[in-house]
Amino acid sequence: MDSIPKNPSLRFYGFTDDWEQRKCKELCSIGTGKSNTQDQVDGGEYPFFIRSDKAVRSNKYLYDEEAVITIGDGNIGRVFHYINGKFDLHQRCYKMADFKDVTAKYFYYFFSKNFYKRAMSMTAKATVDSVRLEMIADMDIQFPSDIMEQRLIADYFTNLDNLITLHQRKYDKLVNIKRSMMEKMFPQNGSEFPEIRFNGFTEAWEQRKFASVFDGLQNNTLSRAELNYESGTVRNVHYGDVLIKFGDYIDASKTELPYISDDTKADKFKNSFLQDGDIIIADTAEDDTVGKCTEIQGSGGLKLLSGLHTIACRPKEKHGPMFLGYYINSPAYHNQLKPLMQGIKVTSISRSALQDTDMIMPKSIDEQIKIGEYFSNLDNLITLHQRKLEKLKVIKKSMLDNMFV
Repeated sequence: MDSIPKNPSLRFYGFTDDWEQRKCKELCSIGTGKSNTQDQVDGGEYPFFIRSDKAVRSNKYLYDEEAVITIGDGNIGRVFHYINGKFDLHQRCYKMADFKDVTAKYFYYFFSKNFYKRAMSMTAKATVDSVRLEMIADMDIQFPSDIMEQRLIADYFTNLDNLITLHQRKYDKLVNIKRSMMEKMFPQNGSEFPEIRFNGFTEAWEQRKFASVFDGLQNNTLSRAELNYESGTVRNVHYGDVLIKFGDYIDASKTELPYISDDTKADKFKNSFLQDGDIIIADTAEDDTVGKCTEIQGSGGLKLLSGLHTIACRPKEKHGPMFLGYYINSPAYHNQLKPLMQGIKVTSISRSALQDTDMIMPKSIDEQIKIGEYFSNLDNLITLHQRKLEKLKVIKKSMLDNMFV
């Protein structure tokens, strides 16, 4: 068996001494809480941690110290660090305090990285749903003996966590702004006017039936097994991607779309190749997201087909780019689909059911263009923060692997 390395592969300049290893019980006291209630106390002063890892309010069993808490049941492996934290601890939560030779913050990062994997190795269960105090007590903890190195490590990850939290908040805020504006920039409840609109536009929006706005296109019924991402001449838009992967519109020239493996099967649908402005609606889902759509943009020079469990539609008249994609996905339109959905475990909506639905849209192409551009810019900001967030999480995972033994 390979021995555990004495030092991490990456460390701060100037530190060369070998790291130490001791049992958790040698570095801190370990105990459990006393409360076995899950009642929420409204108006209480202190957070109360229960086995479900859901913070509620209470004012019982207070502690005032630096501590690391982990959930030993239910949401096993969730770890928290508190400085002078007052909290009520459930009896299935474990509290580590009174640290010696290691700082609590260093212990928190080491423990949060290693706890779940080591807990799994210390039990015969295939799926760990609880951990005994003795398991935690006997865990091996590797650490630098120099407190300054411990603090540098903890500070590095604290700053990284702060950046992650910052971008998470920005991302969440933008998502909430979009959700709100999707409700307010399209008329609802029979109104002919949106709650919020751009300056200079005052005319009432026009109501039309779905059938008068769109012509239908053919879709194929090819399964994922008949598609590939390596080669082909015709690309395919699959309903699963519309539901999960794609936004309100896609730039087909920049979006990874699978090829149809057999060109002879694609040739049967050559009269329904997609073009900019076409709408692809997912007609099947496992929830009420059925009816979600994506609008095609950037299709020039490409051969695209609408795939399995989709309804492909082409506008009879020119509309502002991306407007229809955002409108059909808005609550103003989508809510009227719910009574038309069929099924229990798998929900679906038919092409014929869509024909009589109402669409309320501005007559002005310029207003449609402004709405499409507004939401597209908002989506670009959301994507920017999402990518930064994902990148920071990847960096943290890599550094956790390299900065600890």
